[in-house]
Amino acid sequence: MTTPTTSLHAEIATLLGEGAVVPPGAAMARFIDEPRRRFHTAAQAVALPSSVEQVQALVRWAAAKRIPLIPQGGNTGLVGGQVPLSGQEVIVSLERLNRIRSIDAATGHMTAEAGVILEKAHEAAEAEGAIFPLWIASQGSARIGGVLASNAGGVQVLAYGNARELCLGVEAVTADGRLYAGLNTLRKDNTGYDLKDLLIGSEGTLAILTAATLKLFPRPAAYETAVVNVAGPEQALALFYRMKAAAGARLTAFELMPRFGIDMLLRHGMMSSDATASMSPWYVLLEFSYGEADRQGVLAEALEPAFEAGLTDDAVLAGSLAQRQQLWAMREQMSEVQSREGASIKHDVCVDIADVPQLIAEGMEAAERAVPGIRPCPFGHLGDGNIHFNFSQPIGADPKAFMAGADAVHDAVYEVVLRLGGSVSAEHGIGQLKTKVLEEVKDPVALDMMRAIKQALDPHRILNPGKVLA
Repeated sequence: MTTPTTSLHAEIATLLGEGAVVPPGAAMARFIDEPRRRFHTAAQAVALPSSVEQVQALVRWAAAKRIPLIPQGGNTGLVGGQVPLSGQEVIVSLERLNRIRSIDAATGHMTAEAGVILEKAHEAAEAEGAIFPLWIASQGSARIGGVLASNAGGVQVLAYGNARELCLGVEAVTADGRLYAGLNTLRKDNTGYDLKDLLIGSEGTLAILTAATLKLFPRPAAYETAVVNVAGPEQALALFYRMKAAAGARLTAFELMPRFGIDMLLRHGMMSSDATASMSPWYVLLEFSYGEADRQGVLAEALEPAFEAGLTDDAVLAGSLAQRQQLWAMREQMSEVQSREGASIKHDVCVDIADVPQLIAEGMEAAERAVPGIRPCPFGHLGDGNIHFNFSQPIGADPKAFMAGADAVHDAVYEVVLRLGGSVSAEHGIGQLKTKVLEEVKDPVALDMMRAIKQALDPHRILNPGKVLA
C-alpha cells in the first residue's frame, strides 16, 4: 500500500523531476544537520527546484495541501531557522538556483540567484574589478538567499552596512505561488512600502527569496591590517574613535578579540604559531582599505598617537598577503574553536558602540555569578556594537550539566543588554531558538504588527511556521 509520505515524494518528483526530492535518511543529513547541532528533526522531504517556475509550482502545491515549507540556503544558520521544527515540513533547498544573472561593475550592481554561494559572488565581483563587501565566517557555504533572509552582517558592517543595506532589490515567491518581481537597480524609489526591506531578514516566513540585486563597490587597491594590543574594551573603544577620526571611510574593519580566544586557537592547533605581537589581555584587529588615489601608510601614522596616549603598547602590521590572511584567520576561527574547548553558551547581541565596554564588564560579572568558574570569550564587531558574547564551560565541568544551566546565563546577559537598550539578536536572527525570548523582549505593538504582516502574507502559515513568531 502506498503511504502518505511515499505519495508526497512522488508528487514532488512529478513537479520537479526525478532526482529533485530527497527522502528521510542518510542523504537528508546535510540538509538537517545544522552547525550548532541543537536541532535534530528530519523533514518529510527535501525538494530541490532548479528554476523559479519550479519554486512557484512547489509553493502552489504546498498551499493547496497546507504542507509547511522551509526555505533553505547553505544550512549555515545558527538559530535553527533553516531546519525542521515539527517534522511535518518539506525543506525547499535553493542550491540549484545558482546563476549570476548579470553583473555591471561600472554601475555597481549584480543580480544573483538565491542559491549562489557567497564566496562565488565575491569571486564574480572581483573578476570584474569590484567587491561585494559582505564577509562572514561561513561564506564558503552560505548562499545569497540565506544571507538576505537572515540579514547577515559580518566584519565590514561599519563601512558598508549589513545585507539589507547591500541589496537593491529582490525577487521572491509568495505564499500562494505568485512572483514578486522586485529586481530593480534603482538607488531611489519612493513608490510605496519598501517590500524588499520587509522580506530581507524575515527568515523565509513571508516569502521565498529566489534572486537579488546586490550592490558592488570598487575593489580596494591595497589593504593595511594590524592586530593591536589593548588593555581592555575601554582602551579598544578609545582606539576605535581615534582610528575612525584618522581614516574615516577607509576604516573598514574593527574587531575585538580576547587573549583567551587566542590561547584556545593555539591549544587546539588551529594556529601553528602566535600571530600577535606580544602577550596582552585583549587585542583589536583593524583594517584600512585604500582606493587607487589614496595615500597609503595611514595606519602606521594613525597608531603613533595611540601609543603616545597609552592606548596600546604593541602591535603587528601585516607585511604580506599571507600575514594578512593569518591575522584574519584568528578572528574567523574564534567561534569554531570554542566547540573544541567543550560546551559553550553563546549570545549574538548588540548595544550602542559607546556601551560595549559596560556590556562586557557587567555581562561577565553577571555570568560569573550565575555559573562560578565560567570562562568568557566575548569577541566580534566592536565597530558596529555587535559582540558575540560567548562562554566556555568551567574547567572540568560536565558539558551536559553546563548546558542545562544555560537559561541562567542567558537571563544574566540579556538583562544587561536590555538595560543598555540593546538587541538580543544582532545578526544571527531569531529562528526557532529565540522565539520565546523575542516574545518577552519585543515591544507588544511591534509584535502585533509583525503578526499582522505574517497573517496578510501567509494566512495559512505554510512558510517556515514556528520560526521568528511562535
